[in-house]
Amino acid sequence: MSYKAGMALASVRIIDLSQIFAGPYATKLLADMGAEVIRIECAARSGRGGALPRLRPGGDFGTAFPKGDTGLHSYNRFAYYNEVNRNKLAVTIDLSKTHGVEIFKRLVEISDVVVENFSPRVMRNFGLDYAVLKGVNPKIIMISISAYGQDGPYRDCVAYGEGIEAMSGMSKLTAYNKGAPLKPGMAYADAAAGLHAAFAIMAALRYRNTKGIGQYIDLSMRESLTPLLAEAITDYAMNQRIHEPNGNRHPRMAPHGCYRTKDHDRWIAIAVASDVAWRALCSVMGRPRWSRDQRFTEVAGRLSHRNEIDKRLNEWTARQDNIKLAKILQSHGIKAGAVLNTAGIVNDPHLKERRFFQKVEHPEAGRHIMPGVSWKMSRTPGRIERPAPCFGEHNRYVFSELLGISDKEIEQLAQEGVTAEMPLPYTDV
Repeated sequence: MSYKAGMALASVRIIDLSQIFAGPYATKLLADMGAEVIRIECAARSGRGGALPRLRPGGDFGTAFPKGDTGLHSYNRFAYYNEVNRNKLAVTIDLSKTHGVEIFKRLVEISDVVVENFSPRVMRNFGLDYAVLKGVNPKIIMISISAYGQDGPYRDCVAYGEGIEAMSGMSKLTAYNKGAPLKPGMAYADAAAGLHAAFAIMAALRYRNTKGIGQYIDLSMRESLTPLLAEAITDYAMNQRIHEPNGNRHPRMAPHGCYRTKDHDRWIAIAVASDVAWRALCSVMGRPRWSRDQRFTEVAGRLSHRNEIDKRLNEWTARQDNIKLAKILQSHGIKAGAVLNTAGIVNDPHLKERRFFQKVEHPEAGRHIMPGVSWKMSRTPGRIERPAPCFGEHNRYVFSELLGISDKEIEQLAQEGVTAEMPLPYTDV
């Protein structure tokens, strides 16, 4: 179980306590580039990042798993968990137990980074806050990812991405025109925080390489997401203008939006950025009579009459194939793209040509394709080397090989409930 030779982060070891999306996404990016990421899980807590269905007190696995399934195999098959945790190792340590804390500290001694995304009280309650870990390893880098940061009036508020998107203003701005606030289709707050976290860890590693000391990173999910709304925030700060939701429309382009095409639930995005592009669109449409209306000749007129244009344009696109039409419009200098569903993305010829997707074999989940690394580096390319770990899969490697714990001691830890080979069922508290 050696580090990944020839990869950019082959000498970095990360202890990953994070759950759900933001933290695991950050460590996935680093694991893809060769970092040895060791996930710490506890048999007694909730499932893989909140994905495990609740079980009845007493362990009635039949409420969550197929008949005849003991639960462990299903636990290792969650698609989401397996995507964000590929290339990682997994051990089970119960940090609520004294011996669990001792083992964790021994792991900190030989590691470079600790990642956690609990609420601010949790690591302190474990007796494992940065002041303690720094005493164990002065060069350790610790990052705490929380909803609102480690201080301030909201510090103890717990939130998932959707709550952060509401508090940041995004849910308001991504709504349709004059519509109620609408959450985006994915957890932007988690993705933004994960990217910021990966970058901050890299910056801290570089600083440590030059200065020889670690540091603590306090990362707020809300503050990671807010810069995506910089235009609206700056406009209010400078002009006291409050941006209102505008759906798929653009303040300076018309037509601009998603338009229905001929097959069920198939769409095309079209953005006409200039009068030249408008004339090109009219030409592709065969210059129908309505498109020759003088009101539509210049952008100001099109913005004023966008409802009428959208209605007419929808009537035309509804007879077209979205992929073929996108190619035709692009060839005429018009910004357009087919709106792809999951199958369309997986079969996209551009992504296939760039070998973006990789086939991954998992001992429980089977063989599936997964999104690959989002960038290509010529000298130190990232890659998927191993599937996501099964529960407690690397207990032996970490406890025995890395920490030098004897077989007898490992057995004793299991008897004490410090470590385990399979998850325990939920109990209501």
